[in-house]
Amino acid sequence: MSLPQQLRDESDFDQLPHNIAVSATIADIEEKKGFIDYFRFVIEVRTKGGSKYLIYRRYREFFNLHQILESKYSPENPEKPGPNTCVLPTLPGKVFMGNKREIAESRIPDLNTYMKRLLGLPTWFLVDEALRMFFYQTDQDSQHQPRALRRLRPPTRKVKTVKPKMDLFSSPRAEAMFDFRGNGKAELNLKRGEVIFLLQRVNADWLEGTVNNQTGIFPQSFVKIIKPLPDSDTEGEGEGPTYSCLRCFLLTPSGVDTRDVCVQEDLTIQPTYKELLSRMRNVFKVDDIALNYRDPEGDLIRILDDEDIQLMIEESRGQRAKVKRPVNQFPWELHVTLASDLSVYNVEA
Repeated sequence: MSLPQQLRDESDFDQLPHNIAVSATIADIEEKKGFIDYFRFVIEVRTKGGSKYLIYRRYREFFNLHQILESKYSPENPEKPGPNTCVLPTLPGKVFMGNKREIAESRIPDLNTYMKRLLGLPTWFLVDEALRMFFYQTDQDSQHQPRALRRLRPPTRKVKTVKPKMDLFSSPRAEAMFDFRGNGKAELNLKRGEVIFLLQRVNADWLEGTVNNQTGIFPQSFVKIIKPLPDSDTEGEGEGPTYSCLRCFLLTPSGVDTRDVCVQEDLTIQPTYKELLSRMRNVFKVDDIALNYRDPEGDLIRILDDEDIQLMIEESRGQRAKVKRPVNQFPWELHVTLASDLSVYNVEA
């Protein structure tokens, strides 16, 4: 690069807003359970101004972003890019078969490379609205409590300075299987073979304990549990997702298959028609199905789109006082029939 070109690029970079993303790295993946189970990538974003935050994105959001950028900036001839075009990095392709976790894990290196090259394109490209919105931390991102492991650090209470008294033979404890270097005073440094006395569980992946007169947190995957914590310490408040139940009926000429499907969404969540149809196909292992609900008169009403979903929920809420349901059960029920069968089964729910 010539000196004038280098100086111009540096000057252009200095004029970028401070909230422009300049680097992004996938810290982990996180499973999202609900009407559809999928994995999100937990991404640590750094901005030009030096701030750092986490965002959560699915692969399809990467795919949608790439299509938008490709339609705007990809040159017709990659060997001769124009003044307002650039050659985009290669996005790993879609995978339609296989274990979802394994697919997500295998994509991490390629997506890291993709984001690095994407944010390394000319400075004028970094101010693209679609790109900025992709790396922008939404309210939902900022309010989400990370549950993942690896590079993410969970919150913990203030580090204690007093060594707790303990019985070496009865105290909960673990043995370090690998060396671990803590990130800050809140985390323990572990050496393989050391015995850590356990104090409490921080979350699904992190424990708090004491070793060598030091107290702090550490990842459970680095240790082997010798004596576990009591159940009361492992099932604390906020220790896992709260599930709600959706009662579903598969109606066929041969009978009714009733299921209470657990979903992580709150009772107030309204799923889309496509999400609900996909989830029911997975639950009942039948593809040729249709979704229905019972109206106040007891008739089955076919659901065809999101507006029908909304109508079903509104009518069900109006009947809430007449039907007593568990506190964690959705106010609406779902009746699933075979799509090829247009008859109405007179079955009492």
